[in-house]
Amino acid sequence: MTLMLLDSASLWYRAYYGMPDTLVAPDGTPVNAIRGYLDMTARLITMYKPSRIVACIEGDWRPSWRVELFPDYKANRLEEEGDEEEEPETLTPQIPILLDLLDEFGIPLVGVDDYEADDVMATYAVREKGPIRIVTGDRDLFQLVDDRRDVKVVYLARGISQHDLVDIKWVSAKYAIPGERYALFAMFRGDPSDGLPGVKGIGEKGAALIATHFSTPEEAIAAATSGHAALSASLAKKIVEGQEYLRIAPRLVHCAKDVSLPKIDISLPKAPKDLSTIYQMKEEYGLGASVDRLIAALGW
Repeated sequence: MTLMLLDSASLWYRAYYGMPDTLVAPDGTPVNAIRGYLDMTARLITMYKPSRIVACIEGDWRPSWRVELFPDYKANRLEEEGDEEEEPETLTPQIPILLDLLDEFGIPLVGVDDYEADDVMATYAVREKGPIRIVTGDRDLFQLVDDRRDVKVVYLARGISQHDLVDIKWVSAKYAIPGERYALFAMFRGDPSDGLPGVKGIGEKGAALIATHFSTPEEAIAAATSGHAALSASLAKKIVEGQEYLRIAPRLVHCAKDVSLPKIDISLPKAPKDLSTIYQMKEEYGLGASVDRLIAALGW
């Protein structure tokens, strides 16, 4: 009864950069991201045999409530003018085609206004029964790992063939921290890809030490102000100076787990809406064996 949650943007970016840009439709439309996404999804379904699946998408990649807390949140990804995320121009036209195709396959697509895909996945991860496998190339989602409920991250940083199945032990070994404290570790370390600075002067080693000894920012601040033996004077000073950021960091770093999700069937589709439409799209966009592989993986 495994639930597979697909971090769709992570997958289509990985597909876009991993597949040759010579893959185009008969009319010249690029389709490398579409084909790569379908291929990866087919392989993942074959490997993990989920009975439930959701392709999670961004309702808003810069939610207003996060930007109000911290205006620089993901500002590094903005186009020079406007509020849109900077995106490769040959990827942009592929996304609506891919989403239409996934809909024809009957794979549920879920995005919620003013929330990121991470928040959607986090909410499913706490509301649905395990086993749950979260497919992503984004380490932010390590915070959702829960051995007790069998929630693991299928981490694609090294590709599908060499992917890591991330549990608490994996996080502990990778970062030298208690595995369930990844979010706290990330608050102090920061994440340049999201425009989050962390606490100035505290790198990965300092963040790991803090996460090893304390379980919340408040505990770390209290320890820094009271001269806790685990903290050097220099590290304690940096924590104290970073208090203003640490007050908002939990809401920036923690995924929301209270998103209002649509009431839809998330079972792995047993049949397509209309197989002829899928084959028509296959021919129109020159998707070749990528469509066939997903059909085979679904057992149709």
